[in-house]
Amino acid sequence: MRELPQGPTPPRNGDAIETDLLLSRRAILSGAGALALLGVAGCSTSGGGDLPALQLDDTVTGSVPIRPSISVDKNITSPHVMYASLTDNGFNVPEVPYLKVKPEFRRQIVVDTTGEAPGTIVVHLKERMLYLVQPGGDAIRYGVGIGKDGFRWSGRANIQYGREWPTWTPPPEMIQRKPELVKWQGGQPGGLTNPLGARALYIYQDGKDTGYRIHGSPEWWSIGQAMSSGCVRLINQDIIDLYSRVSKKNPVVVM
Repeated sequence: MRELPQGPTPPRNGDAIETDLLLSRRAILSGAGALALLGVAGCSTSGGGDLPALQLDDTVTGSVPIRPSISVDKNITSPHVMYASLTDNGFNVPEVPYLKVKPEFRRQIVVDTTGEAPGTIVVHLKERMLYLVQPGGDAIRYGVGIGKDGFRWSGRANIQYGREWPTWTPPPEMIQRKPELVKWQGGQPGGLTNPLGARALYIYQDGKDTGYRIHGSPEWWSIGQAMSSGCVRLINQDIIDLYSRVSKKNPVVVM
């Protein structure tokens, strides 16, 4: 029994016991009041019986899980920075009027929903999106233009190699459809008007060239459209970014 403060008249034993009981009752009521305040503040407990031991949790009221923040990347920033003009290998790549590009087609980090291994390039033809899967559950997403009906390819393959400011050589069947392209049957040098844009990634399947590419395009307005001859095209600033992130042997899934 702890000693009580001394007053003018020392308490009797019964008084001390009664005072201790009173203090204990006040402590219990104070604890209950604190718990009630926690309940009002929005904290929740599971069950409804005894309170569990205090532990850190990743849930909020209503048991909605909190996902860790997506990764931060110095090249995923505001659109006016990502799509500004730049000089690359002596070529002055013009600024993209990004306000004319739908927000969903601009480069951004998203939660990965592909289920593929990190490093895999996934092209969703219906969505007009390309995903580069990242470690930790994220993906970098780019808007793309795809092939017209009858010119699309799908399947699993690999990037065999890549080229900066590649030469474009129209296939014979394209020259038949567009005779004006005969001037490039020996190859159009890389440049700002080259259909392959600033970079090209060459898709091979079982060691054979599919004839399909993931490449840049000066026609930024074609992103989100189905108007190519089968290849997957990105804004030039986006293909430069994607190209810098791949090993040139990445697996590719087009679906």
